[in-house]
Amino acid sequence: MTSAGDDKVLLLLRHAKAEQVLGKPDHERELTGRGRRDAAAAGRWLHEQGLGAELVLCSTATRTRQTWEWAVSGGACGETVQYDSTLYGGGTHGVLQTVRELGGDAQVVLVVGHNPSMAVLASSLAEGDGSVLAHECLAEGFPTASVAVLRYAGAWEHLDTGSARLERCHTARG
Repeated sequence: MTSAGDDKVLLLLRHAKAEQVLGKPDHERELTGRGRRDAAAAGRWLHEQGLGAELVLCSTATRTRQTWEWAVSGGACGETVQYDSTLYGGGTHGVLQTVRELGGDAQVVLVVGHNPSMAVLASSLAEGDGSVLAHECLAEGFPTASVAVLRYAGAWEHLDTGSARLERCHTARG
């Protein structure tokens, strides 16, 4: 049995549109002009929805760091931001493990990461539970600058497949 105090929100934000430059290392790819606008729009949407994070876990890749910076310029907020390389190369399991290990007492955790990890994690955590429209958004490929909003009751360390509800999915465009 869980109490209202156990309710948690996990926000999964896919980085915004990044450049495709031949020969440039993937980790160093930067946002395009559209990417900056979309990331700011994602920040506005998060602010309008009242979805402020106590903890932001961000991949170390340039495009994810820039996505978070532009989201903040659009109104997103995060009390504590941690950059973690596992969110870049660790796949879905690495993202889940990072949330489990670092979530702590935070009620709202936002992860800025990459696909396919963000979409696969959102889908597997919810296993079809939640909003039909949100699941349709995931099924459409979870484009750049998309946000999945999942609700979970329990300690972050116990977050697992099928333990959350997908409440919303939004693709930001600026």
